[in-house]
Amino acid sequence: MPLRLPYFDLSPEALSGLRAVNAALDNSPLGRELIELVYLRISQINGCAFCLKKHTKALRELGTAPEKIDTLAGWHHASTTFSARESAALAWAECITHISQSHAPDEVFQALRQQFSDKEISDLTFAASNMNALNRLAIAMRQ
Repeated sequence: MPLRLPYFDLSPEALSGLRAVNAALDNSPLGRELIELVYLRISQINGCAFCLKKHTKALRELGTAPEKIDTLAGWHHASTTFSARESAALAWAECITHISQSHAPDEVFQALRQQFSDKEISDLTFAASNMNALNRLAIAMRQ
């Protein structure tokens, strides 16, 4: 599909803000691999082909186990592949992605609190929110 509009050229200041969030998360105590897993899972849900390629490649470059990448879409049923920490992060990312249905339930948030510090939860929430924004831009503009 052809690009609908070159949004990155038309609104560079707005896009730079979203990119700044990603850059800030490079220093997050969450670690790059967990953030990339979250980005990839959100992109799977949203169906963003551009981001699927980008984040799968990033995970491979980080040395993520192929089994983890291959089973991410079904992580709920791959309990031995994903740690409790990863599972809590993925559940939270899914709740944020489906926020109109999930309303970010307390039980999912409480599972986060068992695995992450307040700063990590905040960073994870920014990561998931920003990835959803970037997916929506890429899909809407047919990137």
